[in-house]
Parts: sequence; C-alpha cells; structure tokens
Amino acid sequence: MLENLIKKYAELSVKIGVNVQKDQIVVIRATTETKEFVRALTKEAYEVGAKKVYVQWSDDYVNRETNLHASLETLTNVDEWFISQQKYFIDNNACFISVTSPIPGLNAGLDGAKMQKAMVATQKAIPFFQKHLMANKTQWLVVGAPNKVWAKKVFPELSEEEAYLKLWEAILNTARVYETNDVIKKWDNHNKYLSKHNDVLNKYNFKHLHFTNSLGTDLIVELVKDHVWAGGAEISGNGVTFNPNIPTEESFTMPYKFGTRGKVFATKPLNYQGKLIEDFYLEFKDGKVVAFDAKKEKDALEQLINADSGSSYIGEIALISHDSPISNTNILFYNTLYDENASCHMALGKAYAMNVKGGTLMTDEELENVGANNSVVHSDFMFGSSDMKIVGLTNDNKEVVVFENGNFVI
Repeated sequence: MLENLIKKYAELSVKIGVNVQKDQIVVIRATTETKEFVRALTKEAYEVGAKKVYVQWSDDYVNRETNLHASLETLTNVDEWFISQQKYFIDNNACFISVTSPIPGLNAGLDGAKMQKAMVATQKAIPFFQKHLMANKTQWLVVGAPNKVWAKKVFPELSEEEAYLKLWEAILNTARVYETNDVIKKWDNHNKYLSKHNDVLNKYNFKHLHFTNSLGTDLIVELVKDHVWAGGAEISGNGVTFNPNIPTEESFTMPYKFGTRGKVFATKPLNYQGKLIEDFYLEFKDGKVVAFDAKKEKDALEQLINADSGSSYIGEIALISHDSPISNTNILFYNTLYDENASCHMALGKAYAMNVKGGTLMTDEELENVGANNSVVHSDFMFGSSDMKIVGLTNDNKEVVVFENGNFVI
C-alpha cells in the first residue's frame, strides 16, 4: 500500500507541483535518505515527457564531516563547474524539485560561523539562481519525504520502523494523498480555495497588520504599496501553472523592509543548518532586528540574523488559521515546510518578487526602491497561536479584524 501511495505522491509532485512540460529538463535535489521517493519522481517525470532528469544527491552525514574537517578556504571556494552547471539549468528552462528530509540536530556543536560563511559564499557565487526561482521564472517545488532519524524525533514513543511509517502517513495526509481519492482533483479544488482567500486580502489592500497574543507578541508589519497576496498555485514566467510547496495552506505577501516594529515570539522550533533553535523571540525597530534571544542554539539564530545586510529584516509575512489541516494533526514536524503550514509565519531575508505588482519584471534596484528586502537567505519561522489576533489597517485608516482566536474572520 505504501508503495502505491508513494507513486501517487510522486504523480502529484510532478503533475501539480512542478507540472513538468514535454521535453523539459527536471532537476531533483535530494538526500540519500529519500532514494525510494526520488526513484518514483524520476519515473513519473519521464512518463509525462521529461527530456532528462538530473538527480543531485547529497548526504547530511557526509556534509557534517565536510563542515567539521574542511578548511574555511575550501568551504568558501565555489567551483566553476558548479556555477556553470546552475547556469546551464537556468539557460535551458529546467524545473526544480527539492526533497526535504532533515536530520534534526545533526550539526549541533559544529562551527556555525564557518557553515554560514560557506553558505553565503555559495549564494553569492550564483545570485542568478535564487533570483530566477524566487521570481517564478520557472517551475519549482519543495516537497518532503521521511527518514528514520527524523521520524524518531517526531514520534519518540514509537520504534524506529513504526515511527518511519507513521511519518510517511503524516506527510501523505498533509499532501492530501489517500488510497482512494483523486488527488489531482483534490488539489485543483484546494488551489481554488486559496485563490479566493487571496482575492479577499488583496481587495482590502492593507497598509499594515498588527499581531498580538498572550505570549507577548505585539508586532506591526507594514506592507509594500501594491503588494500581492499569493499562495497555492502560481504561474511561471514561461506560462506554466505550478505549486511551489506541497503541502501549502498559506496566504503570503511582501512586507515593507523598514516597516516592522515590535516584538514577536516564535511558537515552534526553527531547524536552521541542522541546528534546532528553540524558544526564541525577535524585537524589531524600523524593520530591523535590534534584540533577540533563544533558550537553545542562540548562536545559530545570531548567525542567521547576521548572514548579510538583509538577513536582519523580513521578506515575507504569511497568514494561516490555527484551525487548519496540518495544525490539527498536533504534530510538531521539526521541519519548516510542514510547521510553517500549521502557523502564521514570517521569513528573515529575501522577499519574493511576485508579491508586488510587476515585481517579476523589476531589477534588484527597482525592487529595493519599492521596499522589498534582498538577502542571500530566506528562512521562515512560526509565530501563530490559538489566541492570535490580527487587525489590519486599510488605506482609508479603517481597522479590520482579520484574525480572532487564531483564525481568519474575514
């Protein structure tokens, strides 16, 4: 049964996720923990007409040893062949599938500054790549598959094998993949629902949103002029409809870079570079993080905030009702793809160009002029709660209650 469900999941990822076109190149990025799912993805991609499927494997344990032993000079030296490979994929209209399967806490104890410098060096060597995907110039997808270490973290009371199967079940359920349903039709309907929600938010055209809850969050987030709420299906620059995230429950838009002020408390851990940052808060002034703390992995949070000049500002704000499918599972996934779809969240770092009118056609300078944040990072963290209240301020200075008791009321 699991084999059949994985095949169905692969079909969803290929047809609704990236929506592979005839004779299109497909690039799959995955860890060795997920080989069964990657094989299913590859088979499905060829069956719908992919020209060629490239699988770029990585291994988190190998990466740990590399980060531990290789010199900083080696880690920050980005090979020309790697840069040329990314240019080849972009120039030849490839679509991209990233399979997330973290091993939480694996990199605890490693030199976070060293890892951060390596990541920044890679991103700076291929700025065209991130810009291409975040502007939706082509189709891309982030989707998950379990591994046994991650599964035991999520379900510590179960045996390793039971936990692995339980996590597969949870992942498939969040993606609406069941044995008897028509998953393609299910996602078509889900995308229509999210589109209607975005339409409501776009009609209000809020100047700012004010978030409060009993944990101490009291935060105002200004939105850029002509911002666009999105979520669910998107249309790529080559005119193809695709879903960048499976699962997805969010409506998200672009904050004004210098317009966030107040304090926000995270409600779920953040897995950043293999380190679990827990029980943390951020305080903002004029858009920038001016104070922060965390009970666990504070150094990793500091590395994120100080990655570059834009990583201490936010580039995304997303709304999700607390009473939503993933939240109602009461599962803490320790993975941003899943946990962010159970909670309102924001992202430190780069903004999505498609979240402002005409943004995908703008230069970096033009985006910065409208108030978009630019950075080599884009890292989501969750702050939604069952008692979250959100009040929006319209352009004619009317207050509208958007959330009450953690849920949409508009």
